[in-house]
Amino acid sequence: MGNERIRSREKTSNLFRRILKRTLAKPEQLNVSQWAEKYRVLDESSSLPGKWSNDVTPYLVEIMDSFNDPYIEHINFCKPTQVGGTEALLNAIGWIVTQNPSPTMIVYPTDDLAKDISNDKLKPAFFKSPSLRERFLENQSKELALKFRGMNLYLRGANSPSKLASKAIKYLMFDEIDKMNGASKKEASPYDLAVERTKTFKHSKKIYSCSTPTLKNNYVWKIHEAAEEQRHYFVPCPHCKKMIELKWNQVVFEKDKENRLTIAQRASTAKYICQECGCVIEDKEKPKILRLGKWRSINKKCIGKPKTISFWINSLYSIFVTWEDMAKKFLESRDDPEQLQNFINSWLAEPWEDTKLKTNADLVLERQTNIEQFVVPNWAKLLTGGVDVQENCLYWSIRAWGDFVTSQNICHGQAYSFSEVEKVMNLEYIKEDGTKMIVNLTLMDSGYDSDSVYDFAASNSDWCLPCKGASNPQLSHYKLSKVNKTESKAYGMNLVIVDGGKYKDMIAGRMKKENGKGSWMVYKGCDREYAEQVTSEHKVNVKNGNLTRQQWVLKTSHADNHYLDTEVYAMAAADVLNVRLLHLENENDEVEQSYDNEQYVPEENWIKNNEKWI
Repeated sequence: MGNERIRSREKTSNLFRRILKRTLAKPEQLNVSQWAEKYRVLDESSSLPGKWSNDVTPYLVEIMDSFNDPYIEHINFCKPTQVGGTEALLNAIGWIVTQNPSPTMIVYPTDDLAKDISNDKLKPAFFKSPSLRERFLENQSKELALKFRGMNLYLRGANSPSKLASKAIKYLMFDEIDKMNGASKKEASPYDLAVERTKTFKHSKKIYSCSTPTLKNNYVWKIHEAAEEQRHYFVPCPHCKKMIELKWNQVVFEKDKENRLTIAQRASTAKYICQECGCVIEDKEKPKILRLGKWRSINKKCIGKPKTISFWINSLYSIFVTWEDMAKKFLESRDDPEQLQNFINSWLAEPWEDTKLKTNADLVLERQTNIEQFVVPNWAKLLTGGVDVQENCLYWSIRAWGDFVTSQNICHGQAYSFSEVEKVMNLEYIKEDGTKMIVNLTLMDSGYDSDSVYDFAASNSDWCLPCKGASNPQLSHYKLSKVNKTESKAYGMNLVIVDGGKYKDMIAGRMKKENGKGSWMVYKGCDREYAEQVTSEHKVNVKNGNLTRQQWVLKTSHADNHYLDTEVYAMAAADVLNVRLLHLENENDEVEQSYDNEQYVPEENWIKNNEKWI
């Protein structure tokens, strides 16, 4: 009995010492990547189960440690598939639970996906790591509300807006953000609703978003472009030691113009050529150069430390993907638009664009002729104008038109009153041969200040008509309606409804034609600001529910497109004047001239006067 009492006292004493030591011990100070390497254990669903190693995905270290930077509020990761974006999120969750317990929310595209990930990914991860398992209150947790000592972790689907707007959150995570729906007519976007929940933690909040990009105007790429700093991952070439960015266009493989090789045979010849020294980088060298890699800022828009940063890499950085894998996937995808989009999105981590109707400012400037501003080409038969009405000014363009819808911008600019527009449109413009011309018809946008535009058009009805964009695609490029405001001076006047998408297709297509017959041209010395605005939009696939349509959208959210609108209206005005039939006037003139010649040929007169010449 005496020995048992002694052992019992020793156990009690040891327990007391351990509790006292744990209580008085200095809290462990780890950043996210250190916590992951020390405590994270991957389950059997991972390709590399067991203890987490930062050496496998070294590019994730700086992304994870951004959670520990007090200046950074928003971390965005624009990525291909299977490079660890979700694992970085789980490591951050583990660090929050053990190091800084705080209300946290993860937003998934749908509630069903959130439940699947809760059961199949999150809970197994918590049970695998002892430091998380001892803090996880399983019996008090629900599928979408996981409880830990000192904090709650909420899982939400973007398809349930009311649930996104119900909690104050310090750490907010978006997984596969590009698969979320956008704003509806009744609600703000799920992204905006969720971000509103972080306002309580104004200076300590952290937002993490990661996704494979889809379209350029979707969430992850817009966040990427708007970030105060964008970072790309650079690695040292094993031969020249220079830091390079792994780019798809440096992967080369056998050409096969005679179709003698299979896709697999061509892909097997794939090599990565260093853009600095021209040496071949082997697949087996990738793990080492990745460990020596560094994130570098490639675009910084702020002074000092950024609050929003965006990281971007492609599948070339994955140790699980070889150069051959990339080449094979590309060769299998390139002839199928849907598969090619998957390659662009999921392998290159770039947004999909419709390259058939893509324009840029340089292309506009290539369309310069040798004719100066304000001078009308000799081939011109019509002048039309387009006016885009804005809150503080009016943008205008005047375009000359000839046979086969050949055209050239002769001038454009900004006016600050309707009277200025009236002066510009009523000036005499001189042809190269000295002939004078005036603007035949101008279309003026009535979408912004319809009352003023209608009054102006009514007072200048001999050369001006109001117009507005069609709310839905039309069968024809334009149609004529009537102004139905009874109190307006323009009541009963023609109103031109313009299908802007169709005219933008025409402009983009004709812009690609070499200067000459049927081309869309600009004057000599055309300014770049105009060229940027005219090409500020591109045509991409836009998904609305289950329906995917191609639409013209801004390339960047803050771009100006006013001159593009003026050119759409000028082209619609030319259509109203039957510009497509101008070349037929020449044929009619030739027929009339031929008929006249038949009536008055001198040979006939000679025959009449000499009927008995035989």
